Amino acid sequence: MGTNIEYLLSLRAIRERAAIVGDAAEAGQLNHFDLHGDRMDDVADYVTSVIKRDFGPDKFDSIPPHGRWQHFEVGNVPRIAHIMHNWKKDGCDDLETTRRLVDLFFVSVLLDAGAGDRWCYTEPGTDKKYERSEGIAVASLYMFNSLAFATDKDARGPLVDGNGLKQLKTNALEEGFQISDHNPMLGIESRADLLRSLGRSLLAHSDVFGDEGRPGNLVDQMVKSAHETSKLDIMIFWDILQSLLIPIWPKDRTTIGGHPIGDAWPLEVLQRQAGSSTPYGSDVESIQPFHKLTQWLTYSLMVPFQRILGLHWTNTESLTALAEYRNGGLFVDLGALSLKKEALERGLKASGGPLPLFEAGDDVIVEWRAMTLVLIDKLYSMILSRMGGVHLTMAQLLEAGTWKSGREIAAERRPETKSSPIVIQSDGTVF
Repeated sequence: MGTNIEYLLSLRAIRERAAIVGDAAEAGQLNHFDLHGDRMDDVADYVTSVIKRDFGPDKFDSIPPHGRWQHFEVGNVPRIAHIMHNWKKDGCDDLETTRRLVDLFFVSVLLDAGAGDRWCYTEPGTDKKYERSEGIAVASLYMFNSLAFATDKDARGPLVDGNGLKQLKTNALEEGFQISDHNPMLGIESRADLLRSLGRSLLAHSDVFGDEGRPGNLVDQMVKSAHETSKLDIMIFWDILQSLLIPIWPKDRTTIGGHPIGDAWPLEVLQRQAGSSTPYGSDVESIQPFHKLTQWLTYSLMVPFQRILGLHWTNTESLTALAEYRNGGLFVDLGALSLKKEALERGLKASGGPLPLFEAGDDVIVEWRAMTLVLIDKLYSMILSRMGGVHLTMAQLLEAGTWKSGREIAAERRPETKSSPIVIQSDGTVF
């Protein structure tokens, strides 16, 4: 049983399981979608045009890796640079600056699930309104600066710590995110529960995060691991994050033998393909893992280590695309994937509106997410061939390409809501 669970929590399982779904798609054997491979050139052309528009002809090297940092800079305000400047005046060295950024990014990323189409955040002291991921980033930054996630409100201790998170009240999150009847956010109670659970897990992993359960203590652990090579290993980092995060997800998530496996879901097409596909046993064969928020956190936390401490990462190619609605919506909006008639009708019946609606664990959504991983891997090589010798990392492709393109095509097609072409009933902890 242990081997099965370790496999499903691993990075390699994400791609290996999705590859089986991709083979089924090529054979026309998906349950809920049809793959239109002839439209992939259109998708590649669209994404390449967005990248070249924003960074061509000679600024491709400046494309930042996909991560939370950019969201804090919405409105062209260098908020991170501002707080780093203030920290430096207070005597913070590079190590402590990196710890504090990890504190901030940790909380902000785990709050960054779908907010819905109606919520926005008005930045204090301005009339600027921000929605979705950027709005959540700015709101979380103001809460962080107000010590909302700290035990010691006089800032003598860490700015985020286990007890501060464990004791977080839902109404404090509602207030920090300016939530009201007129400004609702999906899954606010679930988000608060997630942070409280994170606090408990940080305290339970004192070997890495210290007796105070500070996320930023991860910096010291990783710097120690890189002592001889001056390089950080994604695999070590991943195992630490999964050990911390798997216990915090909602209790109704998928389990195997009573053991939670996080953002990993049964998928009918894998059950049908089961047999010789994997050596790990029948429990595993029907499960598609994604671990989207753990990967989003990994991408985000990598950046301060690189920018502040000048440390480099190995095994980054093991990370995948993020199986979320912007990346996935791109392929639906541009016609590379289409819902089969039965699934479409069921989704429209559930929504009562113009767009199909499904719960996050619905087989339709799990299949869509798996195909998102498959198609972005395919798209990656197609785009590189269009870039005239310019190399982009997967993290750069996600940042300047697929995620941005998914958002832009959604705004073109649905300007009033800018929503995904398929709507997910978010619980505040998946997307």
